[in-house]
Amino acid sequence: MSAPHDVVIIGSGFGGIGLAIRLVQEGFGDIAVLEKADDLGGTWRDNTYPGAACDIPSLLYSFSFEPKTDWSRRFPPQAEILDYLRACARKHGIMPLIRFGTEVTEARFDEDAGLWHIDTGRGDTLSARVLVSACGQLNRPVVPPIPGQDAFTGTSFHSARWDHDAELDGRRVAIIGTGASAVQIVPEVARRAGHLTVFQRSAPYVIDKPDRPYRAWERALLRTVPGLYALGRARVYAVYEARALGFIRYPAMMKLIVRRWRTHMHRQIPDPGLRRRLVPDYPAGCKRILISDDYYPALTRPNVDLVTERIERITPDGVRTADGREHPADVIVYATGFATSGFVAPMKITGRDGRELNEEWREGALAHLGMTVHGFPNFFLLYGPYTNLGHNSIIYMLESQFRYVLGCVRRLREENLAWLEVRSDVQDAFGREMDARLRATVWDSGCTSWYMTENGKVVNNWPGFTFAYRRATRRPDPAHFHARRAAGG
Repeated sequence: MSAPHDVVIIGSGFGGIGLAIRLVQEGFGDIAVLEKADDLGGTWRDNTYPGAACDIPSLLYSFSFEPKTDWSRRFPPQAEILDYLRACARKHGIMPLIRFGTEVTEARFDEDAGLWHIDTGRGDTLSARVLVSACGQLNRPVVPPIPGQDAFTGTSFHSARWDHDAELDGRRVAIIGTGASAVQIVPEVARRAGHLTVFQRSAPYVIDKPDRPYRAWERALLRTVPGLYALGRARVYAVYEARALGFIRYPAMMKLIVRRWRTHMHRQIPDPGLRRRLVPDYPAGCKRILISDDYYPALTRPNVDLVTERIERITPDGVRTADGREHPADVIVYATGFATSGFVAPMKITGRDGRELNEEWREGALAHLGMTVHGFPNFFLLYGPYTNLGHNSIIYMLESQFRYVLGCVRRLREENLAWLEVRSDVQDAFGREMDARLRATVWDSGCTSWYMTENGKVVNNWPGFTFAYRRATRRPDPAHFHARRAAGG
């Protein structure tokens, strides 16, 4: 086994790359970033389906320490986001630190040595003083177990594993799911397919998307006028941050979203029968609110059918629904989301006294401030439990976490500590506070969503303003941790 690294980061999406950059800037040079794929980018590497784009404005979708003034559109497309992240990694010297094709299978904490030992699928073992999981919440695609899937004779794949060799032009295509990915995929596929069948289990709220290309003169101004980019970013942040009021404090404000959705749908769907089938059966905001200007029009095309009957099974030639109808398909796309509440699964993370993290989280994930877990010293999560957002940019949350993790790593170095571990009472108090606050939010208003565990507990979302999270994470409180000094310290 080689000498221990200062920090090992698992994952090379926005969280992993951003933290690596900040660690290098702080003088921590002995870093390894372990990436199971052959390229960086996380969700923006994996989701290459037609129409893939961000639903947060581009002015907010970049690191504050690496501004980008030349976005092509108000809402950035997937390829442009991925290029941005690659450029950040190259500029800050992160590429040589990434070990591609290296999947972590297990990590164990050695209490005596104060080290994490990390096993990879390549058969090697690394060690690190600090271990960071930057795997995110949207990295494990889920294909629901529908009977008959193996008998299908056509082509099938998940939207996050898009088969770019699949022939869609003039073919019969079935898309299962109507979530965020499907809303972007359907319009693109509808223009190419001979016939498209969209299978909807639950109708989403889809509101208008104020997207357009940036003009050359706008990009020039953002690039050359001092303070203009920062001002534009602050304005967009304030507008989006205000939306939190409807999610977390005053659910009645969601009536404004409902009115916007209803106006949007009536303007784009002239058929009253189709409109009735597109009415959600849950409060606005309980599931993710989607934005699109071309999803509803796509459903009105003569070559598109919306099916709301329950899927009974996949047949060799298509999809059969509970009413006995068989819908022929040459291609099936599963736009069925991700396993979001495991956070570190399928890795096995073992802390002090043989504690296994997935077992500790059997009733729902819990980490203080979404980052630190009692019993797992010198281990941190980025984009962990209680840190997802329904209203603003996750990059803002990640940058808050970077600062907090850096504060802990800096303390380990400056005070010659072997390890830091969050106290159990601090973690439990945080969990109780989150549970109480989340019960008052729209996310806990009666629907089933990817924000929840199987037993209906919301564990993904932050029930507050992002600036409140930044204030709470501005520096690690030494009183929140047990600390052990290094030998000879």
